[in-house]
Amino acid sequence: MPSIDVCFSPELLHLYDLKGKAVVAVDILRATSTMVTAFAEGAANIFPVMELEECRGFSERGCLTAAERNGIKAEGFDLGNSPFGYMGGHVQGRDIAITTTNGTRAIRLSEAAEEIVVGSFLNLQTVADHLAELGLDVLVVCAGWKGQFNLEDTLFAGALVERLQDSFSSENDSALAAVYLYQTAKADMVAFLRQSSHVRRLEHLEIHKDIEFCLRHDVYNVLPVWRHDRLVDLRVEELER
Repeated sequence: MPSIDVCFSPELLHLYDLKGKAVVAVDILRATSTMVTAFAEGAANIFPVMELEECRGFSERGCLTAAERNGIKAEGFDLGNSPFGYMGGHVQGRDIAITTTNGTRAIRLSEAAEEIVVGSFLNLQTVADHLAELGLDVLVVCAGWKGQFNLEDTLFAGALVERLQDSFSSENDSALAAVYLYQTAKADMVAFLRQSSHVRRLEHLEIHKDIEFCLRHDVYNVLPVWRHDRLVDLRVEELER
């Protein structure tokens, strides 16, 4: 039986051997939720990068550029980090380069894994189904906030552990803690997270609707996976075969 484990911060990745494993990279508020939404809105490819200048350079390749730092859209880029900014048809068929404070870093630091999947509550069941089909050991990599633990990414990890509990073992306390937190919170996650540091940070920026949207479960049948230098929607690839 494959196992599922949780890494609470990219700063702890050095403790894990990623070879042969599937990583689920997650930044609920808001990077991975935004990437999932972008693919649901028809984006072609997403290039997650760590630095602003690298992201800016993708405009010369015809990409839309998206950047966020400390919760705020960076100046001089086409898009920010709100999922609502990707709705309305303007990303259909477009390539997007994106850099965020935490989420893109979690993805790029996981490149040694056999497979990297981008997870959010919005595509939770799609991710769970894919992992069950893969049958690899799984590590959920929580983006956290600037290297520190956060609640919302851990709640996603707990939700995924819960959905996979019949076919995956969880040998470490991190998975157990995550699922206990999720079971405590899932009846009203907005209320549960109200006092969390990142929700308070985002509420200061008056983006309440982003928070509520990113906590919705199973909205999209989208499966962003890492392929060489970019994210693609595996569901679209499968349909095109």
